Amino acid sequence: MLDKRTQGGDPGWLPVSLGRNSVDFTYGPDGVVHVRPTKPLPAYPDRLTDRLLHWAEVAPDRVYMAEREPAGGWREITYGQALVHARAVASALVARGLSAERPVAILSGNDLDHAMLVLGCLYAGIPFAAISPAYSTVSTDFDKLRYIMGKLTPGLVFAANAEAYGLALEAVVPADAEVVLSKPEWHRAATPFSDLLATQAGDAAETAHRMVGPDTIAKFLYTSGSTGNPKGVVTTQRMLCSNQVMLRETLAFVKDEPPVLIDWLPWNHVFGGSHNCGLVLYNGGSLYIDGGKPTPAGIPETLRNLREIAPTIYFNVPKGFEELVPRLEADDTLREQFFSRLKMLFFAGAGISPVVWKAMEDLAVQTIGRRIPILTGLGATETAPFAMVCDLEHAGAARVGLPVPGVELKLVPVNGKMEARVRAPSVTPGYWREPELSSAAFDGEGYYRLGDALRLADEADPAKGYVFDGRINEDFKLSSGTWVSVGPLRADLVSRFAPFARDVIVAGLNRDDITLLIFPDFQALAPVAPGLSGEALLADQRVRAVFREKLAAAAKAATGSSNRAARALLLAAPPDIDRGELTDKGTISQMAVLANRCDLVEELYSKPYSPRVMVA
Repeated sequence: MLDKRTQGGDPGWLPVSLGRNSVDFTYGPDGVVHVRPTKPLPAYPDRLTDRLLHWAEVAPDRVYMAEREPAGGWREITYGQALVHARAVASALVARGLSAERPVAILSGNDLDHAMLVLGCLYAGIPFAAISPAYSTVSTDFDKLRYIMGKLTPGLVFAANAEAYGLALEAVVPADAEVVLSKPEWHRAATPFSDLLATQAGDAAETAHRMVGPDTIAKFLYTSGSTGNPKGVVTTQRMLCSNQVMLRETLAFVKDEPPVLIDWLPWNHVFGGSHNCGLVLYNGGSLYIDGGKPTPAGIPETLRNLREIAPTIYFNVPKGFEELVPRLEADDTLREQFFSRLKMLFFAGAGISPVVWKAMEDLAVQTIGRRIPILTGLGATETAPFAMVCDLEHAGAARVGLPVPGVELKLVPVNGKMEARVRAPSVTPGYWREPELSSAAFDGEGYYRLGDALRLADEADPAKGYVFDGRINEDFKLSSGTWVSVGPLRADLVSRFAPFARDVIVAGLNRDDITLLIFPDFQALAPVAPGLSGEALLADQRVRAVFREKLAAAAKAATGSSNRAARALLLAAPPDIDRGELTDKGTISQMAVLANRCDLVEELYSKPYSPRVMVA
């Protein structure tokens, strides 16, 4: 491996222009803390498509988006072409009389037709909802999809094809909704998406566009609904535009160099669909759609794309970086290409392992002689999502930093922790057709309740920002009255069980001690017991010895009953999306798993312990 690190001393950071957050702290007598940025939020446009108009004028031939063609090359759409498509699609949608009451529903994943439909919706001021493809292709009962359709009452439903989405379309699409398909081969009547693109752009679409304003609903983003039905987060033009300015002020280098992304993150989720797509459009960048995923089956396609497209920013969830590290370590050519113009790595969705963090820093130093900025922050679907971010000097795996310009943070004492609440132009007005849930989401001063707990990284120096301290509704008490802080404990245990555990679920509400349900990583375990799989692999004594050793080490390192796991059980059945255990971005819900697998929790506490239970 070629090593370009400097000889001796700190190699230093890659010089990148980043904004710095400066805040004021106000401490109330009731223990409430207000954290307000001192720098005002710059002005932002009334509608996101104003940026499409801008870039179509100043850089019409620049690639806006691209996707792989079957032959292997890239099909590209420039900003000039994107505006033409947006106006055509907008004209088609306006002619159909669609509205917030009869919006557009999108069932399939990231592709160029999906992107052009979104631009047409934004241009016409007609809301859309990109719905997790897993609800159509992984789910077997379509219950979540059916529930969403009932709330949305769509007038038009789009999918890439009937081969993958036909069963879902037949099961849930209302009889009065038009079905539009990229590939219209189906036994039922469907409109080809090419018909929308071929629509003659007219005055009605331009009139509709002029009427789009800051409070126009841009889209509905349906959360995963880990303990109930999905909630439709109303996302307005004001939210999208203000959030992009917040992001632009933080990642200041995008003002000088339009970002280039190679990205798989799903557009039905706020990270991919609002954060990343918005960053590209707002700053005149280029997004290359990655058809891969951070899974054994999907990672080869991601690597193929990264060998051709060198990103300037690389966004991913922690699992994505975990999959990427060993490939970069093993392939000098891939590594040189990946870091050739990279300015920053950014992760969200979960905490990243310190081991993975250090590995990415080391790879950057070995390749370009400098450390690469690695940032994360805190946000939610309801905050569009960017709300808090670390500065470079205080970044870390659990650090979430300080509020960005335009976001006011309030911290309220709850059960010995500080609950985070935010107020900003980027915060949702509520949930679609859910007035009671909308009301409960805000406090009396209009702050949105994030449900996350935060604590200062350094009590003596608040300017170093905050650390994620778990989810308020996940924490519980043992029978002794001792509080268990689930979020930090899960993150620590996942790190300790790495690379053999995909996730760890913490049980123990009103019990004498903590126990664990462990989702194993079968791919990582395969070399431990070659030739075995499934339950046979988990029952193998070599595999169990690995977990018993790590469980004992974790128990030895514990400081008390609040973080000492007494027993564990390996789960053969993967997380179930139909039961709310798995989100579309791959994170696992603690609450849903405990609710669905209460029999296994009982097994952990029933004496004599079953042979499957491992004791620390």
